[in-house]
Amino acid sequence: MATIGVYGFDGESFLERLQQADVSLLLDVRARRGVRGPDYAWANSRRLQAALADAGIAYEHHRELAPTTELRQLLYAEDERLGVGKRSRRELAGEYTPRYISEILDSADLAPIVSALPDSGLAALFCVERDPEACHRSLVAQRLTERHGVTIEHLRPL
Repeated sequence: MATIGVYGFDGESFLERLQQADVSLLLDVRARRGVRGPDYAWANSRRLQAALADAGIAYEHHRELAPTTELRQLLYAEDERLGVGKRSRRELAGEYTPRYISEILDSADLAPIVSALPDSGLAALFCVERDPEACHRSLVAQRLTERHGVTIEHLRPL
């Protein structure tokens, strides 16, 4: 399994990176499946799904793994306190991690995701942040490793 974010890619380089890693299934763990700004319009759900389909990559949305609005606001407040933008965040806020785990991840059933992993190619957890350490997808990936023995590769822009 892999993880990948939006930031740092354009539409073409994103698809190339997925293909280089042999990703055959993208698991979208965003609550809102859009990204602001013209540079990332390619990552808005309909456009992304069409591009993935053209590339032969399946798509699933797993909203149950997305952070709540309240949890996202907690991250934004910490970003503001540190003077960093969402696109330049390097790590999750200290209070965020235990809350995401207890409020979202502990009640999520990851077994269906594990059982649906493709026979050929990788599945990739997808969100917006460039660095997995700055995104909840890293927490999902860690849980998949700990409880299901899934090996994770974090895909970043080349």
